[in-house]
Formats: sequence, C-alpha cells, structure tokens
Amino acid sequence: MTAPPTLLIADDDPVARDLLAEVLTREGYRVRAASGGEECLRLAEAEPFDLALVDLRMPDLDGLSVLQRLASIQPRVPVLILTAFATIETAIEAIRAGAYDYLSKPFRMEEIKVVVRRALDAQRLVRENLQYRQELRERYRVENLVGQSPQMVEIYKLVARVANLDTTVLIQGETGTGKELVARAIHYASLRADRPFVVVDCAALPEALFESELFGHERGAFTGALSTRRGLLETAAGGTCLLDEIGELSPALQGKLLRALQERTIRRVGGNEPIPVNVRIVAATNRDLRKLVEDGSFREDLYFRLKVVTITVPPLRERLQDAPLLAQHFLQKYAVASGKPVKGFARETLALLSGYHWPGNVRELEHTVEQAVALSSSELVLPDDLRPELREEPARELRLPAGRMTLEEMKCWYVAKVLEEAGGNKLRAAEILGIDRRTLYRILQRQVVEEEADG
Repeated sequence: MTAPPTLLIADDDPVARDLLAEVLTREGYRVRAASGGEECLRLAEAEPFDLALVDLRMPDLDGLSVLQRLASIQPRVPVLILTAFATIETAIEAIRAGAYDYLSKPFRMEEIKVVVRRALDAQRLVRENLQYRQELRERYRVENLVGQSPQMVEIYKLVARVANLDTTVLIQGETGTGKELVARAIHYASLRADRPFVVVDCAALPEALFESELFGHERGAFTGALSTRRGLLETAAGGTCLLDEIGELSPALQGKLLRALQERTIRRVGGNEPIPVNVRIVAATNRDLRKLVEDGSFREDLYFRLKVVTITVPPLRERLQDAPLLAQHFLQKYAVASGKPVKGFARETLALLSGYHWPGNVRELEHTVEQAVALSSSELVLPDDLRPELREEPARELRLPAGRMTLEEMKCWYVAKVLEEAGGNKLRAAEILGIDRRTLYRILQRQVVEEEADG
C-alpha cells in the first residue's frame, strides 16, 4: 500500500492552520503543521514533504523567504502561497519566486482541495518523467552496447568522441545491426541527454505526410489541418533527432531537409515565418548512400552534410565472437521478463549460435533467444530449443536445380532463394541482392503476373 502524500502547513494564524490541517487530513493526506516560517524550515530539514502550504505574512520569517530557503532544502517540493492580503503585485512576486500557485484567504476549501490535488499530480508527473529519463539514460548509455569485438570497440570510441559535439552523424549498417541503439548511445552520452530523442522513420511516413510530420503545419494549410501543429524537429528541441532510413527520402524532401539543416530553421507547411530549431541530427541507413549519389537518386550536397562523421555498424556475421555475449544478454532479459529460471546455454547451443550466418543480424539473434527461452524447460537452453534452421545450418547450401534454366528462370529462382533465406524479409532480401526494395517489388509482381498468365 502506498503511503499518503505528506503536506507541510505553515501559518501563524491557529484558526486557519487548524482548519487546513483538519480538512486535508480528512482528504487522506498526512499533515504536519508549523506556527511560523522558522519552524516550517526546521520541519523541512527533518523529513521529506510532498507539498507545502505557506502563509505569506508571518512574524518571524515571511512566506517568500520560506519559499526561497525551502527550495535549497527540498528543491522539488511545490509551494502554495496563502495570504489574506492578496494583491496582483504579491501574486506576481510569489509566482516569480517559484511558487506553484497563490491562494487568497478566506479559504474556499473546495478550491484548496483541487489545487493541492493538481499540484501533487504535477509533482508526481515531474518525478516519473525524471525517473523515466534516468532509466533511459542507464539503458542506452554506451556501456550497454554489447560486444567486445574490435569493430564494436571502435564504435564505442567514436560514440565517446562525437557525443558532446553537435556534429551530424551518419550511421550505416544492414537491417537489424543496432543502428538505432548507437544513435541512442550518442544522445544519452551527450549534453542533450535530458532533452527529447525523436525517431523519424523516413521509410514508413507517406511522402504526402512527411513534410507536415517533420516540419509541422499551420491551421488551414491543407484539408484536415484543423489546428496548428508542431513538427518532429520542433518537438525534439534541444535534443536529438534520428532520421532513420534516410536513403528512402524522395528528391523533393531531400531538398527541403538540406535547407533546414543548412539554415537551422524550418517553415511549417502553410507558414511563412522561419522558426529556429536547435536539434542535433543523426541519420541512419542500410543503403549505400554513395552509390545512390552516383545513381543520381540522392543529393550529393545532402550526403556530405550528413556524413560529417560516419559510423558503420558491422553485420553480426562479421563479429561472430560477440554472438555468445549478445545471446547471454538477451537470455537474461527474457528470462527475467518471463519469470523462467533459465540461466545459460549448453555448450552445443552456443556453438550453433556462434556458427550461424545471421542474415537478420542482432535482431534475429534476439528473437531466436526470446523463442528459445520460451521453449526451454531446463536451466540451460539446449540445441532442441533453437529453430530447426539453426540446427541444420551446416547442411544448408545453395544448390542449383537439376536441368537447364533460362537466364530469366535463373533470376526468379535466385530471388526466391534469397527471399527464403531472409525469412520473407523483403528489405533484407533486397540488401543481399544489391537492389532497392522497389526493384524487388517489381520483380516479384512481374513473377505473379506471369504465373497467373501461365496458370
């Protein structure tokens, strides 16, 4: 059972003080009362409080002095200033000095109850927000990136070097390698760690909505724009914005993003006023941006603007020595989450995990361990707890079908095999084939049309 909030009341008027204490005690709060400012501060030094109600005029120490000294004793305690001599000047002075609210006597008890409740709710949200941010910082700090391979050690060094700079960073790597984790590590190791970390998935946002989502829009800018709305770059003010899958941006949007990066201002859709934005940009991609520049589908000036510092996250098959460490990390995570007493891997299981080629990279390894923990019935994960293809991996080889094929049939067969190897993941299959997703979709659609025509 949660302890009730503790309130501190300071008022030299015994009638007002006792009335407040009686009403708020009936509301379920634990109440401590002080007959003056000095006693109020002594109580605050002796125990923690969730809220203070302080009279403005007290003979030994006035309410504003109590407010200022209380801020150094218990910095985050909201203070309600009470007074029978309400003027606009004292109200402004109290709020400027840091008071949460300002209430006049004689009391309207319903108003007191509402304001106390609202102040405690606001205090709880501030506390939860601070705790949440601390947990995020702990979870994503660079020390929590898993791996001891030389490639990962180089990444740790780069993250540490660029964290406190405002340099734009480009993170490259195949799907599932952990590019977003690296971006979060940069953010939470930086001076911007207390500000927002906002992820924009450039591949998931429809082009028609992208500009509005990124830059915001003014009321009436288009059908359905019923109110003015901030975009994601404004939302990330003071923090970091990760532009994920940057290689999927259309040429028109590339130009608008480049202008925003150069001028460090944005214009909302339908607006004319430039709005300054203070946000660090980190971009991530699984595409070869240099090749896209050579092909003419990505702006060279934007490419150079983004790649001031480039971090390449290697595929898991190139750092298989990290597989056992990653596997144990995920095992502990899912054992705790599921409440199962799974503690480790059998030696044969680790050998299989370390020998697999992991086309889906770290993300595939995580899903594999999650499934194995769910299926495991002992303290050790056994080979039988793994997916069949991991156990059959040594025997899996790409063999050509018997008989001759035309070049087109060979292409269809190879695309199908790669798609199967990628577990149906078209993005990953396109990467293996060295083509973009749209080309893969066209090949697959053409196959369907031809099969329907034949059938």
